[in-house]
Amino acid sequence: MNRPLFAMIASLALLAGLLSVMMTTDPRPQLGGNPRSADAMPVMLYCAASNRAVMEAIKTDYQKETGLRLEIQYGPSQTLLSSIEVSHTGDLYLPADDSYLKMGREKGIIDETIPLARQQGVIAVSKGNPKSIMSFDDLLRDGVRLVQANPDATAIGNITRKVLQEQQLWNSLDQATTAYRTTVTEVANDVLVGAADVGVVYDAVLHTYPDLEFVELPELQDASSDIAIGVVSNSSQPERALHFARYASAKDRGLKRYTEFGFRVKEGDEWTDVPELAVFAGSMLRPAIDSTISDFERREGVQVTRVYNGCGILVAQMKAGQHPDAYFACDTEFMQQVPDLFPEPVDVSQNELVILVQKGNPHEIQLLQDLTRPGLRVGVGHEKQCAMGWLTQNTLKEGGVQEEVMANVTVQTPTGDMLVNQLRTGSLDAAVAYLSNAAGAAEYLDAIRIQGIECSVATQPFAIAQQSRYRQLASRLFERICSADSQQGFRAEGFRWQIGAELPAAGGPE
Repeated sequence: MNRPLFAMIASLALLAGLLSVMMTTDPRPQLGGNPRSADAMPVMLYCAASNRAVMEAIKTDYQKETGLRLEIQYGPSQTLLSSIEVSHTGDLYLPADDSYLKMGREKGIIDETIPLARQQGVIAVSKGNPKSIMSFDDLLRDGVRLVQANPDATAIGNITRKVLQEQQLWNSLDQATTAYRTTVTEVANDVLVGAADVGVVYDAVLHTYPDLEFVELPELQDASSDIAIGVVSNSSQPERALHFARYASAKDRGLKRYTEFGFRVKEGDEWTDVPELAVFAGSMLRPAIDSTISDFERREGVQVTRVYNGCGILVAQMKAGQHPDAYFACDTEFMQQVPDLFPEPVDVSQNELVILVQKGNPHEIQLLQDLTRPGLRVGVGHEKQCAMGWLTQNTLKEGGVQEEVMANVTVQTPTGDMLVNQLRTGSLDAAVAYLSNAAGAAEYLDAIRIQGIECSVATQPFAIAQQSRYRQLASRLFERICSADSQQGFRAEGFRWQIGAELPAAGGPE
Protein backbone atom coordinates (compact mmCIF):
# COMPACT_ATOMS: atom_id res chain seq x y z
CA MET A 1 0.00 0.00 0.00
CA ASN A 2 1.45 3.39 -0.91
CA ARG A 3 2.02 6.01 1.76
CA PRO A 4 -0.51 8.63 0.61
CA LEU A 5 -3.30 6.02 0.53
CA PHE A 6 -2.26 4.67 3.94
CA ALA A 7 -2.26 8.20 5.41
CA MET A 8 -5.73 8.88 4.05
CA ILE A 9 -7.11 5.63 5.52
CA ALA A 10 -5.50 6.37 8.89
CA SER A 11 -7.00 9.87 8.92
CA LEU A 12 -10.46 8.51 8.14
CA ALA A 13 -10.13 5.92 10.91
CA LEU A 14 -9.12 8.64 13.40
CA LEU A 15 -12.05 10.82 12.32
CA ALA A 16 -14.46 7.89 12.73
CA GLY A 17 -13.12 7.27 16.22
CA LEU A 18 -13.58 10.89 17.24
CA LEU A 19 -17.14 10.92 15.90
CA SER A 20 -17.88 7.75 17.82
CA VAL A 21 -16.64 9.29 21.07
CA MET A 22 -18.66 12.48 20.46
CA MET A 23 -21.84 10.50 19.81
CA THR A 24 -21.51 8.28 22.88
CA THR A 25 -20.33 10.92 25.37
CA ASP A 26 -23.05 12.70 27.40
CA PRO A 27 -21.44 16.05 28.21
CA ARG A 28 -22.63 17.94 31.28
CA PRO A 29 -25.16 20.52 29.96
CA GLN A 30 -24.45 24.19 30.46
CA LEU A 31 -26.77 26.29 32.63
CA GLY A 32 -29.63 27.65 30.58
CA GLY A 33 -29.31 24.85 28.04
CA ASN A 34 -31.72 22.17 29.23
CA PRO A 35 -33.70 23.26 32.30
CA ARG A 36 -35.19 19.77 32.64
CA SER A 37 -31.74 18.10 32.90
CA ALA A 38 -30.96 16.22 36.09
CA ASP A 39 -27.47 17.76 35.89
CA ALA A 40 -28.89 21.28 36.10
CA MET A 41 -28.16 23.45 39.12
CA PRO A 42 -30.56 22.56 41.98
CA VAL A 43 -33.40 24.96 42.74
CA MET A 44 -32.87 26.71 46.10
CA LEU A 45 -35.99 27.14 48.26
CA TYR A 46 -36.15 29.23 51.44
CA CYS A 47 -38.99 27.65 53.44
CA ALA A 48 -40.70 28.44 56.74
CA ALA A 49 -40.05 25.85 59.46
CA SER A 50 -43.80 25.25 59.87
CA ASN A 51 -43.86 23.71 56.37
CA ARG A 52 -40.81 21.51 56.83
CA ALA A 53 -42.52 18.11 57.13
CA VAL A 54 -44.82 18.55 54.15
CA MET A 55 -42.11 20.14 52.01
CA GLU A 56 -39.70 17.28 52.65
CA ALA A 57 -42.37 14.86 51.37
CA ILE A 58 -42.99 17.00 48.28
CA LYS A 59 -39.25 17.31 47.66
CA THR A 60 -38.88 13.51 47.71
CA ASP A 61 -41.83 13.10 45.31
CA TYR A 62 -40.53 15.77 42.95
CA GLN A 63 -36.98 14.50 42.74
CA LYS A 64 -38.15 10.94 42.24
CA GLU A 65 -40.65 11.85 39.51
CA THR A 66 -38.65 14.44 37.59
CA GLY A 67 -35.02 13.63 38.41
CA LEU A 68 -34.49 17.32 39.20
CA ARG A 69 -32.84 18.48 42.40
CA LEU A 70 -34.14 20.77 45.11
CA GLU A 71 -32.26 22.26 48.08
CA ILE A 72 -34.18 23.72 51.02
CA GLN A 73 -33.16 26.07 53.81
CA TYR A 74 -35.63 26.22 56.70
CA GLY A 75 -36.08 29.00 59.24
CA PRO A 76 -38.35 31.79 60.50
CA SER A 77 -40.24 33.63 57.74
CA GLN A 78 -38.83 37.09 58.50
CA THR A 79 -35.28 35.79 58.85
CA LEU A 80 -35.49 34.03 55.50
CA LEU A 81 -36.86 37.13 53.78
CA SER A 82 -34.04 39.24 55.22
CA SER A 83 -31.52 36.64 54.04
CA ILE A 84 -32.88 36.79 50.48
CA GLU A 85 -32.78 40.58 50.52
CA VAL A 86 -29.19 40.77 51.79
CA SER A 87 -27.61 37.84 49.95
CA HIS A 88 -29.47 38.21 46.63
CA THR A 89 -29.54 34.42 46.39
CA GLY A 90 -32.18 31.73 46.09
CA ASP A 91 -34.90 30.84 43.63
CA LEU A 92 -38.07 30.38 45.71
CA TYR A 93 -39.47 31.67 49.01
CA LEU A 94 -42.22 29.95 50.98
CA PRO A 95 -43.09 31.81 54.21
CA ALA A 96 -45.70 30.67 56.74
CA ASP A 97 -47.93 33.64 55.87
CA ASP A 98 -48.34 35.37 52.52
CA SER A 99 -47.96 38.80 54.13
CA TYR A 100 -44.20 38.20 53.89
CA LEU A 101 -44.56 37.67 50.14
CA LYS A 102 -46.40 40.99 49.90
CA MET A 103 -43.52 42.64 51.74
CA GLY A 104 -41.12 40.95 49.34
CA ARG A 105 -42.99 42.25 46.32
CA GLU A 106 -43.04 45.76 47.76
CA LYS A 107 -39.26 45.53 48.21
CA GLY A 108 -38.86 44.27 44.63
CA ILE A 109 -37.30 40.94 45.64
CA ILE A 110 -40.27 38.63 44.89
CA ASP A 111 -42.02 38.22 41.53
CA GLU A 112 -44.73 35.60 40.84
CA THR A 113 -46.62 34.05 43.76
CA ILE A 114 -48.72 30.88 43.71
CA PRO A 115 -51.21 30.05 46.51
CA LEU A 116 -50.89 26.71 48.27
CA ALA A 117 -52.84 26.28 51.50
CA ARG A 118 -54.01 27.73 54.79
CA GLN A 119 -53.11 26.97 58.39
CA GLN A 120 -54.88 27.99 61.59
CA GLY A 121 -53.41 29.33 64.81
CA VAL A 122 -54.25 27.03 67.76
CA ILE A 123 -53.09 26.04 71.23
CA ALA A 124 -50.87 22.93 71.44
CA VAL A 125 -51.15 20.73 74.55
CA SER A 126 -50.07 17.22 75.49
CA LYS A 127 -52.36 14.34 74.54
CA GLY A 128 -55.38 14.29 76.86
CA ASN A 129 -54.89 17.98 77.77
CA PRO A 130 -53.67 17.28 81.35
CA LYS A 131 -53.84 20.96 82.36
CA SER A 132 -57.45 21.24 81.08
CA ILE A 133 -56.68 24.31 79.01
CA MET A 134 -59.93 25.12 77.20
CA SER A 135 -60.13 28.92 77.14
CA PHE A 136 -57.98 32.01 76.75
CA ASP A 137 -58.19 32.71 80.48
CA ASP A 138 -56.73 29.26 81.15
CA LEU A 139 -53.53 30.41 79.43
CA LEU A 140 -53.13 33.09 82.11
CA ARG A 141 -53.50 30.79 85.12
CA ASP A 142 -50.70 30.47 87.67
CA GLY A 143 -48.68 27.34 87.12
CA VAL A 144 -49.32 27.17 83.35
CA ARG A 145 -46.06 27.37 81.39
CA LEU A 146 -46.75 29.05 78.06
CA VAL A 147 -44.30 29.37 75.16
CA GLN A 148 -44.68 31.25 71.86
CA ALA A 149 -42.75 31.81 68.66
CA ASN A 150 -40.93 35.13 68.30
CA PRO A 151 -43.46 37.66 66.89
CA ASP A 152 -40.66 39.67 65.25
CA ALA A 153 -39.33 36.72 63.26
CA THR A 154 -42.11 34.15 62.76
CA ALA A 155 -45.47 34.23 61.02
CA ILE A 156 -47.41 32.55 63.84
CA GLY A 157 -45.94 34.92 66.43
CA ASN A 158 -46.59 37.96 64.29
CA ILE A 159 -50.19 37.11 63.48
CA THR A 160 -50.98 36.07 67.06
CA ARG A 161 -49.75 39.42 68.33
CA LYS A 162 -51.67 41.31 65.65
CA VAL A 163 -54.97 39.52 66.29
CA LEU A 164 -54.77 39.80 70.06
CA GLN A 165 -53.70 43.44 69.97
CA GLU A 166 -56.91 44.20 68.08
CA GLN A 167 -58.80 42.59 70.97
CA GLN A 168 -56.59 44.29 73.60
CA LEU A 169 -55.50 40.86 74.87
CA TRP A 170 -51.89 40.80 73.76
CA ASN A 171 -50.30 42.42 76.82
CA SER A 172 -51.81 39.87 79.19
CA LEU A 173 -50.66 36.94 77.02
CA ASP A 174 -47.22 38.48 76.60
CA GLN A 175 -46.83 38.77 80.39
CA ALA A 176 -47.98 35.16 80.84
CA THR A 177 -45.47 33.83 78.27
CA THR A 178 -42.61 31.90 79.85
CA ALA A 179 -40.33 32.01 76.78
CA TYR A 180 -40.21 32.91 73.08
CA ARG A 181 -38.71 30.47 70.58
CA THR A 182 -37.07 30.97 67.22
CA THR A 183 -39.48 28.77 65.23
CA VAL A 184 -42.95 27.29 65.65
CA THR A 185 -41.52 23.76 65.67
CA GLU A 186 -39.38 24.64 68.69
CA VAL A 187 -42.60 25.65 70.48
CA ALA A 188 -44.16 22.26 69.69
CA ASN A 189 -41.00 20.48 70.83
CA ASP A 190 -41.11 22.27 74.19
CA VAL A 191 -44.65 21.00 74.80
CA LEU A 192 -43.69 17.52 73.59
CA VAL A 193 -40.78 17.10 76.01
CA GLY A 194 -42.60 18.72 78.94
CA ALA A 195 -40.59 21.96 78.98
CA ALA A 196 -43.91 23.80 78.56
CA ASP A 197 -47.57 23.04 79.20
CA VAL A 198 -48.98 24.89 76.25
CA GLY A 199 -47.77 26.68 73.12
CA VAL A 200 -49.25 28.76 70.32
CA VAL A 201 -48.71 26.93 67.00
CA TYR A 202 -50.31 26.29 63.62
CA ASP A 203 -52.66 23.31 63.52
CA ALA A 204 -50.84 21.68 60.59
CA VAL A 205 -47.54 21.65 62.52
CA LEU A 206 -48.99 19.06 64.91
CA HIS A 207 -49.53 16.53 62.12
CA THR A 208 -46.11 15.06 62.88
CA TYR A 209 -46.64 15.17 66.67
CA PRO A 210 -48.96 12.25 67.54
CA ASP A 211 -48.44 12.86 71.28
CA LEU A 212 -49.82 16.41 71.04
CA GLU A 213 -53.29 17.76 70.29
CA PHE A 214 -54.67 21.22 69.72
CA VAL A 215 -57.43 23.41 71.12
CA GLU A 216 -59.07 26.10 69.00
CA LEU A 217 -59.84 29.34 70.83
CA PRO A 218 -62.36 31.96 69.66
CA GLU A 219 -59.79 34.67 70.35
CA LEU A 220 -57.47 33.08 67.74
CA GLN A 221 -60.16 32.48 65.11
CA ASP A 222 -58.68 35.21 62.88
CA ALA A 223 -55.12 33.99 63.41
CA SER A 224 -54.99 32.04 60.17
CA SER A 225 -52.28 32.24 57.54
CA ASP A 226 -52.51 31.83 53.80
CA ILE A 227 -49.45 30.04 52.41
CA ALA A 228 -48.04 30.73 48.97
CA ILE A 229 -44.75 30.19 47.20
CA GLY A 230 -42.95 33.06 45.46
CA VAL A 231 -40.23 33.32 42.84
CA VAL A 232 -37.17 35.29 43.95
CA SER A 233 -36.55 38.21 41.59
CA ASN A 234 -32.81 37.56 41.43
CA SER A 235 -33.26 33.88 40.54
CA SER A 236 -30.92 32.87 37.72
CA GLN A 237 -33.26 30.03 36.76
CA PRO A 238 -36.89 31.23 36.96
CA GLU A 239 -38.10 28.51 34.57
CA ARG A 240 -36.79 25.78 36.88
CA ALA A 241 -38.13 27.61 39.93
CA LEU A 242 -41.60 27.89 38.40
CA HIS A 243 -41.46 24.23 37.36
CA PHE A 244 -41.18 23.20 41.01
CA ALA A 245 -43.68 25.85 42.13
CA ARG A 246 -46.25 24.41 39.72
CA TYR A 247 -45.54 20.93 41.07
CA ALA A 248 -45.92 22.02 44.69
CA SER A 249 -49.19 23.82 43.91
CA ALA A 250 -50.69 21.08 41.69
CA LYS A 251 -53.85 19.55 43.10
CA ASP A 252 -52.75 16.05 42.08
CA ARG A 253 -49.16 16.45 43.37
CA GLY A 254 -48.04 18.90 46.07
CA LEU A 255 -51.50 19.82 47.34
CA LYS A 256 -52.27 16.15 47.99
CA ARG A 257 -49.34 16.17 50.39
CA TYR A 258 -50.54 19.41 51.99
CA THR A 259 -53.95 17.83 52.60
CA GLU A 260 -52.28 14.71 54.02
CA PHE A 261 -50.29 16.87 56.46
CA GLY A 262 -53.37 18.63 57.83
CA PHE A 263 -53.36 21.88 55.82
CA ARG A 264 -56.48 23.39 54.28
CA VAL A 265 -55.54 23.53 50.61
CA LYS A 266 -56.32 26.06 47.90
CA GLU A 267 -57.61 25.28 44.42
CA GLY A 268 -54.69 24.11 42.29
CA ASP A 269 -53.95 23.32 38.66
CA GLU A 270 -53.47 19.83 37.31
CA TRP A 271 -49.85 18.74 37.05
CA THR A 272 -48.24 18.65 33.62
CA ASP A 273 -44.51 18.86 33.01
CA VAL A 274 -45.05 21.34 30.15
CA PRO A 275 -48.65 22.57 30.33
CA GLU A 276 -50.33 24.01 27.25
CA LEU A 277 -52.59 27.00 27.78
CA ALA A 278 -55.18 27.87 25.13
CA VAL A 279 -56.05 31.56 24.71
CA PHE A 280 -58.69 33.01 22.38
CA ALA A 281 -58.24 36.73 21.64
CA GLY A 282 -59.72 39.26 19.28
CA SER A 283 -57.43 39.98 16.33
CA MET A 284 -57.06 43.64 17.22
CA LEU A 285 -55.38 42.64 20.51
CA ARG A 286 -52.59 40.68 18.84
CA PRO A 287 -50.06 43.57 18.52
CA ALA A 288 -50.58 44.48 22.19
CA ILE A 289 -50.26 41.04 23.77
CA ASP A 290 -48.37 38.65 21.51
CA SER A 291 -44.83 39.52 22.62
CA THR A 292 -45.95 39.50 26.28
CA ILE A 293 -47.32 36.00 25.84
CA SER A 294 -44.07 34.86 24.20
CA ASP A 295 -42.07 36.22 27.16
CA PHE A 296 -44.44 34.42 29.52
CA GLU A 297 -43.92 31.12 27.68
CA ARG A 298 -40.16 31.37 27.99
CA ARG A 299 -40.17 32.32 31.66
CA GLU A 300 -42.69 29.67 32.73
CA GLY A 301 -41.44 26.92 30.41
CA VAL A 302 -44.96 26.36 29.05
CA GLN A 303 -46.77 26.58 25.73
CA VAL A 304 -49.54 29.08 25.00
CA THR A 305 -51.65 28.32 21.95
CA ARG A 306 -53.10 31.58 20.66
CA VAL A 307 -56.15 31.80 18.42
CA TYR A 308 -56.65 35.33 17.07
CA ASN A 309 -59.79 36.06 15.07
CA GLY A 310 -62.89 38.17 14.92
CA CYS A 311 -64.78 37.78 18.21
CA GLY A 312 -67.97 36.71 16.45
CA ILE A 313 -66.05 33.81 14.93
CA LEU A 314 -64.40 32.98 18.28
CA VAL A 315 -67.77 32.96 20.07
CA ALA A 316 -69.18 30.64 17.41
CA GLN A 317 -66.23 28.28 17.92
CA MET A 318 -66.74 28.29 21.69
CA LYS A 319 -70.46 27.64 21.36
CA ALA A 320 -69.57 24.74 19.06
CA GLY A 321 -67.51 23.15 21.83
CA GLN A 322 -64.03 24.71 21.72
CA HIS A 323 -63.29 25.88 25.26
CA PRO A 324 -60.05 27.84 25.77
CA ASP A 325 -58.46 28.47 29.16
CA ALA A 326 -58.79 32.23 28.74
CA TYR A 327 -60.62 34.65 26.47
CA PHE A 328 -59.62 38.25 25.71
CA ALA A 329 -62.54 39.81 23.87
CA CYS A 330 -62.56 42.90 21.67
CA ASP A 331 -65.70 44.19 23.39
CA THR A 332 -67.86 43.32 26.37
CA GLU A 333 -70.73 42.41 24.01
CA PHE A 334 -68.84 39.31 22.86
CA MET A 335 -67.85 38.29 26.40
CA GLN A 336 -71.50 38.51 27.45
CA GLN A 337 -72.39 35.93 24.81
CA VAL A 338 -70.48 33.20 26.73
CA PRO A 339 -71.22 33.95 30.41
CA ASP A 340 -71.46 30.27 31.32
CA LEU A 341 -67.81 29.77 30.29
CA PHE A 342 -66.40 33.04 31.64
CA PRO A 343 -68.43 34.27 34.65
CA GLU A 344 -65.89 36.79 36.03
CA PRO A 345 -64.46 39.01 33.26
CA VAL A 346 -62.27 42.03 34.05
CA ASP A 347 -62.26 45.09 31.78
CA VAL A 348 -58.65 45.70 30.76
CA SER A 349 -58.46 48.32 28.02
CA GLN A 350 -60.42 50.42 25.56
CA ASN A 351 -60.04 51.05 21.86
CA GLU A 352 -61.93 53.58 19.79
CA LEU A 353 -63.27 53.41 16.26
CA VAL A 354 -61.77 55.88 13.80
CA ILE A 355 -62.04 56.60 10.11
CA LEU A 356 -58.85 55.45 8.37
CA VAL A 357 -57.83 57.15 5.14
CA GLN A 358 -54.73 57.20 2.96
CA LYS A 359 -51.89 59.49 4.04
CA GLY A 360 -52.74 63.13 3.40
CA ASN A 361 -56.49 62.38 3.34
CA PRO A 362 -56.91 62.93 -0.43
CA HIS A 363 -60.72 62.75 -0.21
CA GLU A 364 -60.84 65.28 2.65
CA ILE A 365 -62.95 63.09 4.90
CA GLN A 366 -63.64 64.62 8.32
CA LEU A 367 -67.01 63.26 9.49
CA LEU A 368 -69.07 60.08 9.29
CA GLN A 369 -71.39 61.96 6.92
CA ASP A 370 -68.49 62.29 4.47
CA LEU A 371 -68.55 58.50 4.00
CA THR A 372 -71.92 58.85 2.27
CA ARG A 373 -70.47 60.66 -0.78
CA PRO A 374 -71.36 58.91 -4.05
CA GLY A 375 -68.61 56.71 -5.48
CA LEU A 376 -66.57 56.50 -2.29
CA ARG A 377 -65.23 53.00 -1.59
CA VAL A 378 -65.68 52.21 2.12
CA GLY A 379 -64.65 49.17 4.14
CA VAL A 380 -66.07 48.08 7.53
CA GLY A 381 -65.89 45.10 9.84
CA HIS A 382 -68.35 42.25 9.44
CA GLU A 383 -71.19 42.72 11.92
CA LYS A 384 -71.55 39.00 12.71
CA GLN A 385 -67.88 38.08 12.74
CA CYS A 386 -66.19 40.72 14.88
CA ALA A 387 -66.77 43.27 17.61
CA MET A 388 -65.47 45.98 15.30
CA GLY A 389 -68.23 45.31 12.78
CA TRP A 390 -70.93 45.17 15.44
CA LEU A 391 -69.67 48.40 16.99
CA THR A 392 -69.45 50.09 13.59
CA GLN A 393 -73.11 49.39 12.84
CA ASN A 394 -74.15 50.84 16.21
CA THR A 395 -71.99 53.91 15.58
CA LEU A 396 -73.40 54.47 12.09
CA LYS A 397 -76.90 54.00 13.42
CA GLU A 398 -76.41 56.51 16.24
CA GLY A 399 -74.87 58.93 13.74
CA GLY A 400 -77.96 58.61 11.53
CA VAL A 401 -75.97 57.53 8.46
CA GLN A 402 -76.11 53.74 8.58
CA GLU A 403 -78.12 53.18 5.41
CA GLU A 404 -76.24 55.77 3.35
CA VAL A 405 -72.75 54.63 4.39
CA MET A 406 -73.56 50.95 3.88
CA ALA A 407 -74.52 51.79 0.31
CA ASN A 408 -70.86 52.73 -0.24
CA VAL A 409 -69.42 49.70 1.54
CA THR A 410 -67.53 47.47 -0.89
CA VAL A 411 -66.01 45.07 1.61
CA GLN A 412 -66.77 43.70 5.12
CA THR A 413 -63.97 41.81 6.88
CA PRO A 414 -63.56 39.92 10.19
CA THR A 415 -60.47 41.94 11.19
CA GLY A 416 -59.22 45.52 10.95
CA ASP A 417 -55.87 44.39 9.56
CA MET A 418 -57.59 43.31 6.34
CA LEU A 419 -59.08 46.79 5.95
CA VAL A 420 -55.67 48.39 6.52
CA ASN A 421 -54.12 46.20 3.81
CA GLN A 422 -56.82 47.16 1.29
CA LEU A 423 -56.38 50.84 2.10
CA ARG A 424 -52.64 50.58 1.51
CA THR A 425 -53.13 48.88 -1.85
CA GLY A 426 -55.65 51.51 -2.94
CA SER A 427 -58.64 49.14 -3.01
CA LEU A 428 -60.48 51.36 -0.51
CA ASP A 429 -60.80 55.11 -0.04
CA ALA A 430 -61.77 54.91 3.65
CA ALA A 431 -62.45 52.35 6.36
CA VAL A 432 -63.98 52.35 9.82
CA ALA A 433 -61.57 50.45 12.08
CA TYR A 434 -59.88 50.66 15.47
CA LEU A 435 -57.28 53.27 16.32
CA SER A 436 -54.94 50.37 17.15
CA ASN A 437 -55.20 49.16 13.55
CA ALA A 438 -53.55 52.40 12.44
CA ALA A 439 -50.73 52.20 15.00
CA GLY A 440 -48.44 50.18 12.79
CA ALA A 441 -49.28 52.02 9.57
CA ALA A 442 -48.86 55.67 10.55
CA GLU A 443 -46.57 56.42 7.58
CA TYR A 444 -49.23 55.22 5.14
CA LEU A 445 -52.54 56.11 6.80
CA ASP A 446 -54.19 58.89 8.76
CA ALA A 447 -56.76 58.32 11.50
CA ILE A 448 -59.75 60.66 11.90
CA ARG A 449 -61.57 60.58 15.23
CA ILE A 450 -65.33 60.06 15.31
CA GLN A 451 -66.71 62.91 17.38
CA GLY A 452 -69.73 62.93 19.68
CA ILE A 453 -70.69 59.24 19.56
CA GLU A 454 -70.06 57.35 22.80
CA CYS A 455 -70.74 53.89 21.40
CA SER A 456 -67.69 54.20 19.12
CA VAL A 457 -65.47 53.07 22.03
CA ALA A 458 -64.95 49.32 22.62
CA THR A 459 -63.98 47.87 26.01
CA GLN A 460 -61.80 44.74 26.09
CA PRO A 461 -62.47 42.27 28.94
CA PHE A 462 -60.25 39.32 29.95
CA ALA A 463 -61.58 36.21 31.68
CA ILE A 464 -60.34 32.81 32.79
CA ALA A 465 -62.54 29.82 31.99
CA GLN A 466 -64.37 28.40 34.99
CA GLN A 467 -63.49 24.85 33.92
CA SER A 468 -59.85 25.46 32.94
CA ARG A 469 -57.35 22.86 34.13
CA TYR A 470 -54.82 25.67 34.54
CA ARG A 471 -56.58 28.54 36.29
CA GLN A 472 -53.51 29.46 38.33
CA LEU A 473 -51.31 29.50 35.23
CA ALA A 474 -53.85 31.60 33.33
CA SER A 475 -54.02 33.98 36.29
CA ARG A 476 -50.25 34.48 36.13
CA LEU A 477 -50.52 35.15 32.39
CA PHE A 478 -53.11 37.83 33.13
CA GLU A 479 -50.81 39.30 35.78
CA ARG A 480 -48.09 39.52 33.14
CA ILE A 481 -50.53 41.21 30.73
CA CYS A 482 -51.23 43.75 33.49
CA SER A 483 -47.53 44.48 34.08
CA ALA A 484 -46.08 47.95 33.57
CA ASP A 485 -44.19 46.90 30.42
CA SER A 486 -47.35 45.40 28.95
CA GLN A 487 -49.36 48.54 29.71
CA GLN A 488 -46.82 50.60 27.78
CA GLY A 489 -47.25 48.21 24.86
CA PHE A 490 -51.02 48.66 24.92
CA ARG A 491 -50.70 52.43 24.90
CA ALA A 492 -48.17 52.33 22.08
CA GLU A 493 -50.71 50.41 20.01
CA GLY A 494 -53.44 53.04 20.57
CA PHE A 495 -55.31 51.44 23.50
CA ARG A 496 -56.38 53.17 26.70
CA TRP A 497 -55.56 51.30 29.91
CA GLN A 498 -58.51 50.65 32.23
CA ILE A 499 -57.33 48.79 35.32
CA GLY A 500 -54.64 48.90 37.96
CA ALA A 501 -53.72 45.83 39.99
CA GLU A 502 -57.06 44.02 40.14
CA LEU A 503 -56.73 40.43 38.92
CA PRO A 504 -59.33 37.70 38.54
CA ALA A 505 -59.23 35.27 41.43
CA ALA A 506 -57.85 31.85 40.61
CA GLY A 507 -59.08 29.94 43.62
CA GLY A 508 -59.78 29.98 47.35
CA PRO A 509 -59.82 27.66 50.32
CA GLU A 510 -61.81 24.47 50.08
